Amino acid sequence: MQARKILVVTNRVPYPLKDGGNMAMFSMIDGYHRAGWQVHLLSMNTTRHYVKHEKINEVFGFLEGLTVVDIDNTISKKQVLKNFFFSRQPEHVDRFYKEEFKEALKDVLVSFSPEAVQIESVFLSAYLPVVHKYSAAIAILRMHNVEYQIWQGLAGKTKNRLKSFYYDNLATRVRNYERAAWKDYDLLLAITEKDAHLVKRLEEVPDLVVAPFSIDTSKLWMRNETAEWAGYHIGAMDWQPNKDGISWFLSKAWPAIRKAVPGFRFYFAGRNMSKEFLDINIDGVTCAGEVPDAEAFIADKRILIVPLWSGGGIRVKILEAMAAGKIIISTTKGIKGIEARPQEHYLKADSPHEFAKAVKWCINNKAEAMKIAENAKTLIAEKYDQARNMQMVTQEVDFLIRSRSVK
Repeated sequence: MQARKILVVTNRVPYPLKDGGNMAMFSMIDGYHRAGWQVHLLSMNTTRHYVKHEKINEVFGFLEGLTVVDIDNTISKKQVLKNFFFSRQPEHVDRFYKEEFKEALKDVLVSFSPEAVQIESVFLSAYLPVVHKYSAAIAILRMHNVEYQIWQGLAGKTKNRLKSFYYDNLATRVRNYERAAWKDYDLLLAITEKDAHLVKRLEEVPDLVVAPFSIDTSKLWMRNETAEWAGYHIGAMDWQPNKDGISWFLSKAWPAIRKAVPGFRFYFAGRNMSKEFLDINIDGVTCAGEVPDAEAFIADKRILIVPLWSGGGIRVKILEAMAAGKIIISTTKGIKGIEARPQEHYLKADSPHEFAKAVKWCINNKAEAMKIAENAKTLIAEKYDQARNMQMVTQEVDFLIRSRSVK
């Protein structure tokens, strides 16, 4: 039988593979390819996350097709205010709706003739009419988050009243937009069970499958036995939940940790690190900025610190760390979406005292701590294997394609 053809549409080039969103998109694209599908990637190459075309061609040269459109998605105050006062849809939708990308999508639909189109952001749903006009493909939405929950969380956390009002208003717009968009797709791919349950509770959707971020478990990382008993965090620092989480950790939790374990050290890194972090001068804390090799950065450290209080989806960096045999200390919100149990697969900490207690326990009970890390590594192999999860996804998509052809 001829290989199925799928077009994957993204609002940024899924590279570099240093943050969760890019890694999740790449895993899905690579998964379809490994399953024997013909994959064409259509990506916006935005000013905010620009990648050189030579590098894009090098990274994605294994695909059947590749189309990249340079897009100016610079955010201006004028644009935000105009959207706020004169539009009911989220500013994100306006930011990513570009005529040149619409034309590129049309051209790929006609030339490639995909049987399925997978859109990697609900904010690209404005392009669905183009998909339906120029192809008979089934439409799939990959849900990296339930987006409105992110903005609800930020609205509740910020102390700035103006920001809180704006975030709350944006959360309402996003909620209304994505709930309507969910029903326009033939299939939703939720990244967590909790997201799937929420969608089903809120709306009647045609079809929904839980497809978590997956790892090639044949390449589970070997643990570095000489690694330092130190903490680390790595993530995109232009993502507000990461930025807020690190700010809270350094101001609230770190003093308690330093008091409980005076010699403990903490390292953090990430793309688009702000000057306030780069210039930080806190005893025992090192800001590494943007690192060229994420694996090398975490290889010689044992404990991943996840001080997140908002955001949705699944923490790809946690799964990567579990696969690498790291010990995870996370807030309840940070671990959300991962089928992990506290004290068995990770250590839960929701206050400065609990973070300090968890770190001290790890240092004083190293053998038991490493047992928790081994349990987490086993969980990854059993629940987050790329080949098995992609088999489930491709079978569902194939079934929908066949069902449509019969009609």
